[in-house]
Amino acid sequence: MITAWLMLALGNSREHAGNDGYDDQPSRHYSWDSTVQNHARVAVGDVIALWDRKELIGVSVIESIDTATTEKTLYSCPQCGKADIKRRLREKPEYRCGKCGNLFPDPREKTTTVTTYRSVHGERWMDGRGLLSGAELRALCDAPKSQLSMRPARWERLNQALLDAGGQARLVKDIAAATRLAAAGGHKESVTRVRIGQDAFRKELLQQHGEACAFTGPAPAVVLEAAHLYSYAETGEHHEYGGLLLRRDIHRLFDLGHVAVDTASETLDVAPILHRYPDYMQLQGRSLAVRLRPEHKVWLDAHWLAHRPGGDGPAPFGA
Repeated sequence: MITAWLMLALGNSREHAGNDGYDDQPSRHYSWDSTVQNHARVAVGDVIALWDRKELIGVSVIESIDTATTEKTLYSCPQCGKADIKRRLREKPEYRCGKCGNLFPDPREKTTTVTTYRSVHGERWMDGRGLLSGAELRALCDAPKSQLSMRPARWERLNQALLDAGGQARLVKDIAAATRLAAAGGHKESVTRVRIGQDAFRKELLQQHGEACAFTGPAPAVVLEAAHLYSYAETGEHHEYGGLLLRRDIHRLFDLGHVAVDTASETLDVAPILHRYPDYMQLQGRSLAVRLRPEHKVWLDAHWLAHRPGGDGPAPFGA
């Protein structure tokens, strides 16, 4: 299950425990510290959805989280000691306590040591202005009535809401793919590794799927090859559920990225370079001939990100 976080981004106007705010730059990074509830639950691979209470600012996936330790000044009411204080811009005294109603010119100050966090999420940022209102975002949270600045939600619900609101489908898919890769530890790792030879690897795939190309359907065994869904040259290992049987020509086109798999719909995507070849063009949007396992989708998502817009580049995988 992919976790999404609805995070309040108001820059220096964002207050928690009467502090001095945070240096947010929504499309690149978001900052918080250990005084914030849920501060330690956020993880690499989680979806981050930033809003300003009125509407969605944007969505991305967390690539990394930088942490540090620093001294922080907290402000509270001098009468009741609570941190629920607000600055009054047009009236005096300048501050008002939301708990006891006390009005005062200066808050009580306390310095404490905190852990700071900063998410890095700029690579797959999708602007969300105009897509979802504050009310719609609140409804997507696990606790819609929560007042926390960092609220957990379910990515599946947010994902559908973005698509229904007219979000860019390709960017939404890239975010989903990146979360699955992070959850699985990236495309260089797998839960189970099987150290067997190439012939045994192929025989195992034939036993699992029969004489059929995973992309095009039934085919003689002599034209079927065991295709790795990742760069075998990088690891030298056969990963369980890290391969599919592909027709020899389809295998080569897959390695080059000319044919890729949209794991959300389990359909084929054919690159423009092949559109002048009717036999290959007819594969566009075609459903796969086999049912994918979650492990297959991890590798295929990595392949997609490497060979499609918004990915990491066109370098062939090679099997």
